[in-house]
Amino acid sequence: MSSTHRPWPRPSGGAADRTLVPVQELHDAPLAPLTTFRLGGPATRLITATTDAEVIAAVREADASGTPLLVIGGGSNLVIGDKGFEGTALRIATTGFALDGTRLELAAGEVWTDAVARTVEAGLAGIECLAGIPGSAGATPIQNVGAYGQEVSSTITEVVAYDRHAGETVTLANAECDFSYRNSRFKQDPERYVVLRVRFLLEDAGGLSAPLKYPETARALGVEAGERVPAATAQATVLRLRAGKGMVLDPEDHDTWSAGSFFTNPILTAEEYASFLVRTHERLGRDTTPPAFPAGDGLTKTSAAWLIDKAGFTKGYGTGPARISTKHTLALTNRGEATTEDLLALAREVVTGVREAFGVTLVNEPVTVGVQL
Repeated sequence: MSSTHRPWPRPSGGAADRTLVPVQELHDAPLAPLTTFRLGGPATRLITATTDAEVIAAVREADASGTPLLVIGGGSNLVIGDKGFEGTALRIATTGFALDGTRLELAAGEVWTDAVARTVEAGLAGIECLAGIPGSAGATPIQNVGAYGQEVSSTITEVVAYDRHAGETVTLANAECDFSYRNSRFKQDPERYVVLRVRFLLEDAGGLSAPLKYPETARALGVEAGERVPAATAQATVLRLRAGKGMVLDPEDHDTWSAGSFFTNPILTAEEYASFLVRTHERLGRDTTPPAFPAGDGLTKTSAAWLIDKAGFTKGYGTGPARISTKHTLALTNRGEATTEDLLALAREVVTGVREAFGVTLVNEPVTVGVQL
């Protein structure tokens, strides 16, 4: 691995074009340390950008030369192949936290869980139940990150992004982002947009949280769903619940060497759900009622974790270097010596087992680079 620092032209117009910015550039650079799985081979070139201008310049250069581009934020949602990435990997390390009343703007490279903590300290509500989620702020709209009854789509007002097709910076209002369950316009068209900044509208509820929507959180706090508690208490409770499932990063705990939830919760049509119920009753008995939540337009969401467990893949499943977490069946983990292929073999085994047991096909949540399930 070689390292260079070279001047990088700012992409803005006028005199700013002549301003040079030092950019760190590495060749044959390991990518595994930049992911929470700690897996994957090297990139041909790795650029670390600390300003929006550097991000845009790197993207423009890659696009102009036809070089494949991999954008990396916190690396908490990436599965990179063992052969690595033949092209330019761009690590977004921009910083910026601006709070004006209840309006929040975050640079894409801001550490998400730190930003959540700062909003709670400011007495604001809206993202407190998203505490402890690893990764960067710029990734949150892409995946429409959500947990414990909150999704970022409910508080995001605008996303500022570089539009690679138009060659310019654009601002997309919430409605233009096409948010849905773990999905967005940015995820649907991953080669088009590079998120630069995310803007939120939070709530001043006198230091209280938003109304609690998630039953587990409400139970842990001893309140009813819909009630409010101090935002800091909600944050601390979520962090405790996540830690108990191995969902808060800890380098000493291999259960956190993961991408969190590896599969999304399946959303089934009425016909699919009826077939699923038949399979469930055949396998587990007619008294068994699987988790089911309304998902709009005649759709029903069920639990991927429940499916995995009931298909026989219990906590700690596996004998190799990649195994299911000992704390949560929805997390696939690197026990320290795994390869990406080890991880994918386990993921494929789980997908096949769940499909054979229940007729439901699980979909991976992390983005795969150079590999497929």
